[in-house]
Amino acid sequence: MSSTTAPTTTVQVHRVHIRATPEAIWEAITSPEWTKRYGYHSTAEFDLRPGGAYRGLPSEEMVAHGMPADSAVIDGEVLEVDPPRRLVQTWRMLFTPELVAEGFTRLTYEIEPETGGVTMLTVTHDVTNAPITGASVSAPPSDAGGGWSVILSDLKTLLESGEPLYR
Repeated sequence: MSSTTAPTTTVQVHRVHIRATPEAIWEAITSPEWTKRYGYHSTAEFDLRPGGAYRGLPSEEMVAHGMPADSAVIDGEVLEVDPPRRLVQTWRMLFTPELVAEGFTRLTYEIEPETGGVTMLTVTHDVTNAPITGASVSAPPSDAGGGWSVILSDLKTLLESGEPLYR
């Protein structure tokens, strides 16, 4: 008798309401000047067109711990672009051979204006068959990071107050 392993489907949905315009949130997600100010303080580079490249570069702290400054720590490809409402891309962490071997996951940002100057940001991360990636991006806050909940909390605080939650 032979057995097969069924694929594991895991989709994580993270949502935050931010007192900011959709345009400000879009800029904070896609602009290198903004991305280095929150979350892991890593510069993100987007070629914002379908088929365009995405690269997340190491933060100053990562470089201080020996990571090459010009090497990507995350890479991917832009699949859909609809500013300032929707961005879909592939996404892969490059920190270890095991993470690289999991392959690309699918990341979707949806930005929806609400009443009273509030905008809802929904990040959907399809980590199907990528359990190490899934555990990393859903991790609780720690010295090594904290996944999407920390990144989105930091983004919200930065946009609303001008100062990041984490330094």
